[in-house]
Amino acid sequence: MANEQQATWGGRFSEEPAELMLKFSESVSFDARLALYDLRVNRAHSAMLCRMGILSAAERDAIHAGLDRLEERIGEGDVTWDIRYEDVHMNLEQVLTREVPEAAKLHTARSRNDQIATDMRLYFKDACREIGEKLTGLLGVIVELAEREREVLVPGYTHLQRAQPVSVAHHFLAYAEMFERDRRRFAAVADAANACPLGSGALAGSTLPLDREFVAEQLGFVDADGKARLTRNSMDAISDRDLFLDFAQACAVCGVHFSRVAEDMILWSSAEFGFVDLPDAFCTGSSLMPQKKNPDAMELLRGKAGRLQGNVQALFTMVKGLPLTYNRDLQEDKPPVFDSGDQTALCLEVLARTLAGTKVRAAACRKAVSDPLLLVTDVVDYLVLKKVPFREAHHLAGKLVRLSEEENVPVNQLPFKKVQVLHEAFEEDWTDVFDLERAMQKRAAVGMPGTKPVGDEIERWKARLGIAG
Repeated sequence: MANEQQATWGGRFSEEPAELMLKFSESVSFDARLALYDLRVNRAHSAMLCRMGILSAAERDAIHAGLDRLEERIGEGDVTWDIRYEDVHMNLEQVLTREVPEAAKLHTARSRNDQIATDMRLYFKDACREIGEKLTGLLGVIVELAEREREVLVPGYTHLQRAQPVSVAHHFLAYAEMFERDRRRFAAVADAANACPLGSGALAGSTLPLDREFVAEQLGFVDADGKARLTRNSMDAISDRDLFLDFAQACAVCGVHFSRVAEDMILWSSAEFGFVDLPDAFCTGSSLMPQKKNPDAMELLRGKAGRLQGNVQALFTMVKGLPLTYNRDLQEDKPPVFDSGDQTALCLEVLARTLAGTKVRAAACRKAVSDPLLLVTDVVDYLVLKKVPFREAHHLAGKLVRLSEEENVPVNQLPFKKVQVLHEAFEEDWTDVFDLERAMQKRAAVGMPGTKPVGDEIERWKARLGIAG
């Protein structure tokens, strides 16, 4: 007699699963979020079974009507998830079968293995689209911020030491390049997910007649011409977790990017820098020190990035030694993936809202960028144009810095007589290189922080993102 406690596979067993085993092995506590995808798969699969003569039209219609009612109940929160049925698939089937006896035929010619693989591919397509939209919104904020502050200059840094002057706009547009690569990365994951595995069964398909192309078309697994896209190997289709790794890695790389932005904003908002003022709505205070304004949103973004990387490592460790095909270990693939998707979408929204409310402190930026040492490299270029070999010019500029320190005067205020002693190529116009406006105009090639290329980049980004004005 079939085990009533476990109606999904209980016929083979004479003893009910232990309560501890039920608690240990269930996945419905986290895969219930796939319920609407599972209903879509059930509709397409039952329609195909009818098309192939395995279900009658009446049976198909009864199942579809039951699925519609079940979807309404899920939307109303009127479905209780029962760990006795392990996962979202069997929970839905049990609820449906109680109301629609015809649903006892629903699982014909499929396994939970190809069922979950299909559900997850639908999830990945949607998750990548959602994150892509969040990235597009963030890019819009970044470009608008760059345009608003395009006249403000700040020191650029290497080794966290002042290096050369750049515009605030150029600095923020560097972030745009990062997040645009993320957009492409998630689009590639979505494209890889766009192949239907249903029909692969447990690992070897089915002897029953199936129309996999029909199911793929019903579920939207199609190319640009509307032609069905299918997985090509049933064993790989149900055991492949590359998509999970690719998605989690895309989230982790994106996390690295928003963590780097966060680090800059944490530094820039400190009293030591003072370049920006972050919005109060995304900062917090201290329970002890009344004067504090802590950049908590930025710090949490930095912390979340580590969490995303941990999820990738968990997935790699889980799959690295598994034999083909399905193993129960793979049940643990969903929590890190869901967490990565949820946290990435949330972090991108937080970053966009925080940057949208960020104010650049132009006076502090002007003070910092007025440091003449930022343009010592331009002295090297000055000498090179006078035919001094680069290595010698670099050495001479270094001597200027040392002389400045010895004389305790800014490098651009060194007496010309002492400078001229260093090399005959120095003429009285040598200090012209310390004019910031000249320095930015000279940096005129594509990709540089000069006035014209930055303006061109802002317009290019606005056109790409459809920003008016």
